[in-house]
Amino acid sequence: MRRMDTKTTESAETIDKTATPATTATTEETAAGPDSETTGHAAVDDGADPIDEPRDDEHDGDDEDDDAAAGRPEATGAGVGAAAAAVVSAALSVVALTGTWTGKVVAERETLVGQIKTSGTGTPAQQISEIYGDAWHSTALVNGVFALLAVIVAVLVLTLPRRPVWVRAIAVAGAVLGGIGLFLSVGTYFDLFLSLPTTGS
Repeated sequence: MRRMDTKTTESAETIDKTATPATTATTEETAAGPDSETTGHAAVDDGADPIDEPRDDEHDGDDEDDDAAAGRPEATGAGVGAAAAAVVSAALSVVALTGTWTGKVVAERETLVGQIKTSGTGTPAQQISEIYGDAWHSTALVNGVFALLAVIVAVLVLTLPRRPVWVRAIAVAGAVLGGIGLFLSVGTYFDLFLSLPTTGS
């Protein structure tokens, strides 16, 4: 019986010695678990690419874009104004060449005034001058004013910088037509092209 107890005791001690290293290793792994995970996360964090921070030149580019966007409405408004002025110049020049309702009214008024002045007492030469000559001169004066306005507006448009080609083309057309209308109006007003008829003709 003593021999069997001795063998049993030795077997138990052998089992304890065998199990102790495994238990110790398991305990060490359990204790080192959080630290290992933390170390692993730290390694991942160290190996991750750093987040790119915006550089100063990128901020400068954004500021320039904002400034350009802020200046676009003003530039667009100026372009629309120049285009409208060019069209107005061309329209005024055409009106100066073809005549206006205002010129017709002024001519009719001069005709009426001439008839009143020369009724019963005016000579044929006076009647021609007062009734017809003044009416023609008044029409030429009104058309000349429109032609002069056309030239002025066209020159202003042409002096503006950085305008589209089509705007400059319309402005040039308005200036040329306005100049022709102004020339014809001045010649008609001073009887350079056609003189007043006389009673002997």
